[in-house]
Amino acid sequence: MANFEAYQEYQRIEDFEEDSPPGEEQDLLVHVPEGLKDSWHHIKNLDNFFKRIYHFHQKNGFACMMLSEFFELIQFLFVVIFTTFLVNCVEYDVLFANRAVNHTGQGQNPLDRNKVTLPDAILPSEQCTERIQENSWLIFLLIMAAIFWLYRLVKVFCNVMSYWEIRQFYIKALKIRMDELCNFTWQEVQDRLISLQREQQMCIHKKELTELDIYHRILRFKNYMVAMINKSLLPVQLQLPLLGNVVFLTQGLKYNFELILFWGPGSLFQNKWNLHPKYKRNGNRLELAQQLSRVILLMGLANLLLCPFILVWQVLYAFFSYTEVIRREPGSLGARRWSLYGHLYMRHFNELDHELHGRLGRGYKPTSKYMNSFTSPVLTVLAKNFAFFSGSILAVLIALTVYDEDVLTVQHILTAITVLGVVITIARSFIPDEHMVWCPEQLLQCMLAHIHYMPDHWRGHANKSETRDEVAQLFQYKAVFILEELLSPIVTPFILIFHLRNKSLEIIDFFRNFTVDVVGVGDICSFAQMDIRRHGNPTWMSHGQTEASIYQQAENGKTELSLMHFTIKNPRWQPPQESSVFISHLKEKVHHDAQGGPSTQLLLSEAPLCTSLQSNGSGAAPDNLLASVLAHPVLTASGLQGRDHRFIPPSTAASAAASVLASLSTSQLPHTSRSRSHSLLNSSVQPETMYRSDRTIIDSMSNSDIRGNTLNSEFASAEMSLHAIYMHELHQQSSHPQRASGQWQNPVPMRDLHTNSGFQSQSGLGSSLSMPTAVHLGGWQEEEEENEDDQEINSGSTPKQGTGSSC
Repeated sequence: MANFEAYQEYQRIEDFEEDSPPGEEQDLLVHVPEGLKDSWHHIKNLDNFFKRIYHFHQKNGFACMMLSEFFELIQFLFVVIFTTFLVNCVEYDVLFANRAVNHTGQGQNPLDRNKVTLPDAILPSEQCTERIQENSWLIFLLIMAAIFWLYRLVKVFCNVMSYWEIRQFYIKALKIRMDELCNFTWQEVQDRLISLQREQQMCIHKKELTELDIYHRILRFKNYMVAMINKSLLPVQLQLPLLGNVVFLTQGLKYNFELILFWGPGSLFQNKWNLHPKYKRNGNRLELAQQLSRVILLMGLANLLLCPFILVWQVLYAFFSYTEVIRREPGSLGARRWSLYGHLYMRHFNELDHELHGRLGRGYKPTSKYMNSFTSPVLTVLAKNFAFFSGSILAVLIALTVYDEDVLTVQHILTAITVLGVVITIARSFIPDEHMVWCPEQLLQCMLAHIHYMPDHWRGHANKSETRDEVAQLFQYKAVFILEELLSPIVTPFILIFHLRNKSLEIIDFFRNFTVDVVGVGDICSFAQMDIRRHGNPTWMSHGQTEASIYQQAENGKTELSLMHFTIKNPRWQPPQESSVFISHLKEKVHHDAQGGPSTQLLLSEAPLCTSLQSNGSGAAPDNLLASVLAHPVLTASGLQGRDHRFIPPSTAASAAASVLASLSTSQLPHTSRSRSHSLLNSSVQPETMYRSDRTIIDSMSNSDIRGNTLNSEFASAEMSLHAIYMHELHQQSSHPQRASGQWQNPVPMRDLHTNSGFQSQSGLGSSLSMPTAVHLGGWQEEEEENEDDQEINSGSTPKQGTGSSC
């Protein structure tokens, strides 16, 4: 392995540049025993090191990663060579039978003399080479492609050596064999990294690493991007005729943002972990803004110069990637995907890629159903008629083909059949399901449970086309995604030159105001610290705990929700004092609302589609827990009776979520190793006795379902979804108190919990009076044959079929 050291970006060092500001290491002496001289101590670039460890785990080890790298090289080579061959070495007049051929060789069948064969349409190698040599523009493109391929080859070679070192690190340091890697979760790998730091000082500036330190290094630049999206600094929004407000963010544009801000020539960072000192000072902000504006201008001109080459590559790659898929499944263009802007908008601070993808994956189905619930009557009529006419013609052509296969030899018959099939598939995508029920509010609530972020003006306006258009910016058609990527080489230079340059001063101010230096980590975005005092929002349960101005507050509760998400995903993490206070107050609030909310047994027994939760055989307990919370307000608002034939008092999703969260908090501790969260509650609350009546059913689920890391992770995701619903409900009560004026009981402020924690309504009339008024969320109904995977969406009210088309 000694030969690899020259290529390592994160090799062991003794006199190279430090990974945090100088001066902090002078009081720290590191002793490395002789036996550990080959160990991983004092790593130069911990950012790159931890990123590679994470990617190595997520991409399933050395073999899979190297195969992917190898085939990427082969793909590029194939696209260039195959395109050159198609342009210069094929005789299309012969291929399309525009020029006759005559095979007059001895023994040739007279009937086959005019038959075109594949070799007839391919030019001889000498003629093909001559065509290429005569085309100077093509030679230039081939030279550029060769230079880029050689660059990629060198990069792959370096990656092979560096990832081989990571492989050795997993085997020798972390004690994880490659055949067992897929059995380890990232949290388990991270725990071993933290333990290894105590034995070998990978980072010499801190004696112990925390989960947050590792996340900060892996997500240093991504946290900045998430914060800039949250503060509406990026991306650039365009006002286009007929289209209105358009958010344009592609992979190419995002790459340029990162190149300008983080690691390109003239970027704001002097290395991978330190912002240049001049950007931290306020005195020369105008000069720095002019300098950044020039860098953006040069980058825009470079993109404009490279636009033809990038555009050609984008078109070729899209053609080879999507043509077969479109031919096989024309409706795939009508499928939706989370946009790049959606990934950044909905991403928590300190949320790793696999955590984000898992969360958005769970939210895919409810979001799809929400978007599909919007139909255009005009398009529906047109689509039905197009489908009818195209289907009629296609049926005749197929019948003629069945009667006599020679019909296929008629010119353009196959083309006509293919085109008609595509037209029918596209037309049917605009025809709504006749059994679909119009329930936008309920579907939007189901979306919120997974995506965790929703602007305030969406609530109560889920049926508006404006809301649907804003959701479409986060959840776009695949055809729109492909079109944006194809247009990206053309649009990106103009966005950089004419739009981003105007924000140079705002960008300079952002990095100066929201960059903090953390010992052992370097410069990070201050929002990534999830500091309630500095970036909390009073309307998101931070009242009395934050000193942030409007400029310093994170929007949409990003700080508070990110803190809860990180705490749930990393149960062993010990938050700072301010964060601990917020979490404790939140749990006290949950405890208080659970006292006046429905019992967990009532939720799980009365909510539609959730009665199976009372048995130990439930295979989707986390999802059903969430479904029961979403269904309960609709169930109680309908005036239905419980199993004991008593009227179920009205309640909100907040009180239902509080009841389940309170029960989860007391049931998980005895049955799992998750020691987080609830140990932070340094108040007089005693959960072991507080929720005893609701623990039976949760304990039964814990005994059967929470064993194992997978279901444990699913319960953590469900718990975070419940927190998102609960916190959004409280935010609405705080920011729009007039909406809660008709409730049975006014919400108790966070700061008053310690004086009201003893209040609890008794059964009977007092219990019903303590319940808030019902919030009508609507319902969702489909055919009885609907897949069980849709339980979360179908957990609203269930009117009989044929009684109406809206909730």
